[in-house]
This record gives sequence, structure tokens and C-alpha cells, in this order.
Amino acid sequence: MHKLLSWMAVILWMSLIFYLSHQPAAKSSELSTSITEVIIDTIETVAPQVKIEKGDLHYIVRKNAHFFYYLVLGILVVNALRRSGIYGYKSILLALLICILYAVSDEAHQIFIPGRSGEIRDVIIDSTGSNVGIFGYLVVSWVAGSRNRKVVRTSSKMK
Repeated sequence: MHKLLSWMAVILWMSLIFYLSHQPAAKSSELSTSITEVIIDTIETVAPQVKIEKGDLHYIVRKNAHFFYYLVLGILVVNALRRSGIYGYKSILLALLICILYAVSDEAHQIFIPGRSGEIRDVIIDSTGSNVGIFGYLVVSWVAGSRNRKVVRTSSKMK
């Protein structure tokens, strides 16, 4: 059951990425502009002396969105692979391959959307996000596993 749910999460997240990529440039820009304005308003409230260029921050918000979407995708894919019984380097390489191929297909898809373009730079950002997500997942799994092994050793010594 967990295996099926894990793969369903991957498909749903990929669907969200596809939906956001399928938006025409004007609609996509409107969404990121509203997020940028919330960030600027918050910064101006907390630190009114700080001056921020809206255009620069807007660019950063858009590129960080790429990174974040694929960070989550990397976590979901490696989790689904591990729940499917694929471990070690094979799970890492397969997760990276799936995420990178999806990033390439996503950028190719954007070529056909009004006002959008496919950019190699975005594939690199997406791939970096996937890498961080995959390795973050593995680190957290390793730490959690280490703690569980310590608890088991400690409880077996107490008997």
C-alpha cells in the first residue's frame, strides 16, 4: 500500500509541475509577482531601511520555485523507489535520471506555451533541486536509521 501511495504522490507532484508549466507567461508571471510583492511587503515591515529591487527579487522567486518543485520531486521519487525495493546507488541514480528527464521534458513542453521558453539553465536549477532533495532524503533516512539502531542495541543490552 505504501508503495502505491508513494508513486501516486510522485504522479500528483509531476502533474502539479506540468500544470504550472502549462500556464501562459502572463498568468505565470502574475502568480510569481504576487508572491514577490508579499515578500517585499514583509521585508519592508520588518526592515524598512532595506531597499529591494522588485525585478531582481521576482527573478529570484521564479528560479527558487524551480529549485523547490524539483527538490520535492527528488524526495518523492527516491522515496517511491526505496519503497519499491530499490536501494543504494541504483535508487540514487534512477531517481536522478527520472527527475532530470522530467525537467528536460518540462522545459521542452514550455516551448509550446504562449510567451514561455525552454531553458537549459532551468534544467540545471531543476536538477540541482532534485539532487538536494534526494541527498537530503538519504541523510535524514541514515540519521533516523542510526537512531533506531541505537535504540535497538540499548534495549537489547537491558534484557
